[in-house]
Amino acid sequence: MPSDDAYVFTLPMKVRDYEVDSEGIVNNAIYLHYFEHTRHEFCTMAGLSFRRMRELGMAPVVSEISVRYITPLGLGESMDSMLSLSRRGPRFIFRQWIVNERGQTVADATVTVVNMLNGRPTRGDEFAAAFSRYLTS
Repeated sequence: MPSDDAYVFTLPMKVRDYEVDSEGIVNNAIYLHYFEHTRHEFCTMAGLSFRRMRELGMAPVVSEISVRYITPLGLGESMDSMLSLSRRGPRFIFRQWIVNERGQTVADATVTVVNMLNGRPTRGDEFAAAFSRYLTS
C-alpha cells in the first residue's frame, strides 16, 4: 500500500458482478476501467471535469500505460483506488494504486497523459494550471 503522502486522491469502489470472469476474479482489463474512472473523478474533484474539457476544446490522451497485477479482487470486494500526479514537460504522469479492504495493493499503474487542444498537442500548461496544487515532484 502506498504511504499516506504518496497519493492526492482516493476513490472507494466495489467489484460488480459483471466485472468478474468464470473463476470469480476481476478480469485484468477491468482494472484499466477502474484506473480511468479514478482519473475522471479526480479531474472533476479538481475542478476540471471531462465535460468542461470538451467545452474548452481539450482532450487528455493516454499515451502510455503500464500495469502491474499483484493479487486478484473478487466479486463484491471493496477497494480504494488512489492516485498521485506529477509533470514531465508536456506529459502528466499518474501513479495509481488499487488497494483491497485488507490494505493490500492489488494492482498499480503508471499512466502518461498528454493534452490536446483543438486537435493539436500542447505543452500541458492548461493541465498544470488546473492541477497545480495536486502536482508532486
